[in-house]
Amino acid sequence: MGRRGPAPKPTGLRILHGDRKDRINTDEPHPDAGDIEPPDWLSEAALEVWHTLAGPLTLKGVLTSWDVEAYANWCDAVARRREAAEHVAAEGAVVEHPVFNKNGDQTGVRMGKNAWLLALDAADAQVQRYGARFGLTPSDRAQLKIGGEDTPGGAERLLS
Repeated sequence: MGRRGPAPKPTGLRILHGDRKDRINTDEPHPDAGDIEPPDWLSEAALEVWHTLAGPLTLKGVLTSWDVEAYANWCDAVARRREAAEHVAAEGAVVEHPVFNKNGDQTGVRMGKNAWLLALDAADAQVQRYGARFGLTPSDRAQLKIGGEDTPGGAERLLS
């Protein structure tokens, strides 16, 4: 049986939110600083997405060498979502599907849901799921409270 309840908050968020000291994992492993390069399997469209946000996310400490695959999956999902949205925009949400008789001859057409909508829905779900892990959705950013911006080394020290 899986864990119950919401996923635990990352340690960085616990510190930013001002959680009690006994609830903060001080022994959490930290990834080594290293080059963060996109995987070879990313398509050209996904690479464009990668280069759009990889720099700022790396500077904020959100994207680390351990997060490359998850971020690459997000980039790939965004690229697939864009492609599916283009097809739906060009073809429409409702399209004609051929109807065949038992001999395999086309006897007419029926109106039905565009198959690209399924790809769009799947990519949307992946974009939301992976984007939330990197704080890339407005609701996830709204939950962040960065206090002490007036004090030197406060939030900037935690995010860098």
